[in-house]
Amino acid sequence: MPRGSSDIPTLKNKVLQKFVTKFTTPPELILMNLFGESNSPSSTIKWESQTGFRGLAPFGVPGGASERTAPLGIAQHEAEAAEWKEKMPFDEEFLNNLRQEGTTETYLSAERRIARELTSMTARSLRRKEWMFAKMLFNGSFSYDVKGGLKATVDYGITSDHQVTLAADDRWSTGTSRDILGDIMTGKRLINTDCGSKVTHLIISSQVLEYMGHDPDIQTLLQPIAFGRGDLLNSSGINNLALANASIIGGLLDIPNIVVYDEQYEVRAYLTAVVTGSSTTVISVDDASDFETGESLKFTDVSAGTDESQTISSIDVEAGTITVDTAPTASFRAGEDYVTMTRYFVPQNMAVLMASTVENQQIAEFKAAPFGIPRHFGMKADSHDFWDPAVTEVRIQDKGLPILYQRDAVYQLTVAA
Repeated sequence: MPRGSSDIPTLKNKVLQKFVTKFTTPPELILMNLFGESNSPSSTIKWESQTGFRGLAPFGVPGGASERTAPLGIAQHEAEAAEWKEKMPFDEEFLNNLRQEGTTETYLSAERRIARELTSMTARSLRRKEWMFAKMLFNGSFSYDVKGGLKATVDYGITSDHQVTLAADDRWSTGTSRDILGDIMTGKRLINTDCGSKVTHLIISSQVLEYMGHDPDIQTLLQPIAFGRGDLLNSSGINNLALANASIIGGLLDIPNIVVYDEQYEVRAYLTAVVTGSSTTVISVDDASDFETGESLKFTDVSAGTDESQTISSIDVEAGTITVDTAPTASFRAGEDYVTMTRYFVPQNMAVLMASTVENQQIAEFKAAPFGIPRHFGMKADSHDFWDPAVTEVRIQDKGLPILYQRDAVYQLTVAA
């Protein structure tokens, strides 16, 4: 009978868990680090959000009863925690190498492989958490799978006046009457008026930073004869990320933190039906979740090592199909070839203004939900043996949900098409 992993120290659950807990968040993932984290008593997460602040305590009469009060603009929210997990199989030959049967070099190679795979799985789990924070800040809602194949949607209730899309003439990219400074100041004033806090963060991509750096009004204001010192652009006139220095613009706007964030994530799905070149536009895949319309869908031929891309026009998650506007020119096989979509966490056409605290309380946090027996909070690694085929599967899982306490401390601005 093939042996399992019980005699392999590296694959013991406590060793796997120690690796996960000591794995540091990749430095390129920054949104989740803007907020704190706490535990929820159950997998059904409940929270209260509010708008407004800066109340005054009422005067009282000595010896009289106190006035009764309640939070301002309070709303109750409830959502089932999102759960994400994946597992990876390791066969008997690999397990034997971990038992040091053979040369030391073979053993060390197996050790390096499991460390590499665990690092990759842990990073993917953290990117899912980052994805949820990005959706909360830039979309105000997102959908996810729950029990029974159903989907749930969490809506953070950001009001319409805090979700602004600029008209064509006002767009920062090509608008003939654009007013970048005016748009940002409008958002700053609205946040300050609604919740009483000062904007602390402007979160943008380098593409949006480039729009700002090219703006004639900003360039004029930052000349040495005006507000600036002539250092809007670096000495060569071109910055590695964009044609502007974010910290200089931040000084002009009186925003302490301009976060220029260009990290991306990849969504991959394997084909479940043949794609016929120059014919098939409805692509059947094993999982259509997380793909988004308007993005580029890349088809990869595994055996030939070639790929091509088409634009996604629609998605049917329940049917497991992705429709592209034009059929790929080549044909692709089911069960072997796959499609991918690469997307920025921060949309290339948006800016988010945010006050990170209101009356010294963070506006959002991540609620970790309990799962497993015994109850566990946070990322967890474990393993399980199978007899036939003789494999050990290592699993990484997590469960929870970002929650937004102060709905009017976030201002979403769509600045380009």
